[in-house]
Amino acid sequence: MNRQREVRLALQPLKAFFSQVKRELGIEKSEITICLVSDAEIARMNQDFRKKKGPTDVLSFRVQKRSRPRVALRKRAAKTSNRDSTFLGDIAISPAAARRNAARYGHNLTHEMRVLILHGVLHLLGYDHEADQGQMERMEARLRAKLRLT
Repeated sequence: MNRQREVRLALQPLKAFFSQVKRELGIEKSEITICLVSDAEIARMNQDFRKKKGPTDVLSFRVQKRSRPRVALRKRAAKTSNRDSTFLGDIAISPAAARRNAARYGHNLTHEMRVLILHGVLHLLGYDHEADQGQMERMEARLRAKLRLT
């Protein structure tokens, strides 16, 4: 979903990359909602859910014990859900923050959006770089190399 208008993006290459990440992680049948939001919206979420001021680049809302998250990022289309799938959660990404990151790190916006998609998915799978002993960082580095995001 794209709920922001500030940054123009080619969505199809990002969708293809997201499918590649899911294949690589063995979660092809899992459902994940990715919503592109404005800096203002992600700043509100960052304050409400993390008690941190200002916008961030990506937030992940992991499903807890089979329940859907309380964040209403998605308005489900009138499609039926695959019974074999598992809903893992929602990811919110600010393309404006991604654009700032890309300029800071010296790569293009598409590259940074891919980095944020991968990062968000790893959080949905339970990785937490703020609390683990480097497991998420190592997994992300391995996947970045495999997915040519170095």
